[in-house]
Amino acid sequence: MNLVRWIPFGDIRLLRNRMSRPFDSSLQGRRAAKNSARSWNPAVGFHECEDKVEVHIDLPGVDEATVEARVENNTLTIRGKRRLQGSYEKGTLCAVDDGAFARSLTLATAVDPADVCATYKGGVLTITLPKAQNAKRKKFEIAGAASV
Repeated sequence: MNLVRWIPFGDIRLLRNRMSRPFDSSLQGRRAAKNSARSWNPAVGFHECEDKVEVHIDLPGVDEATVEARVENNTLTIRGKRRLQGSYEKGTLCAVDDGAFARSLTLATAVDPADVCATYKGGVLTITLPKAQNAKRKKFEIAGAASV
């Protein structure tokens, strides 16, 4: 029988390390981002209605011709590129990320990919995904003991 030393807060420390790992590379700054496949991630917002799901993606400064969106297996994938206008001297600080981006979002409800529509206005891409017929909510009556 092997004895294992018990560390009272070891599990909590392990959990904290595992949960903070995805954020470590994003907080290392622009240098780490340039070496990765994705250099920035646009902000995304969701709005779910009775019959559709709307997704709003903030893409300021992105040419709509460089944006590609697709729905496959209930996953919405958006890809594109942002290029900064003008030239900057070495050592100039620029607070706007540029380069390629990619976001994949798993949708919680089934959607009908045949009727998806997208609009790009004012730097915001709005994708409207109609829900599939079997995913729409349906209200029903609950029979009580007296009516049975």
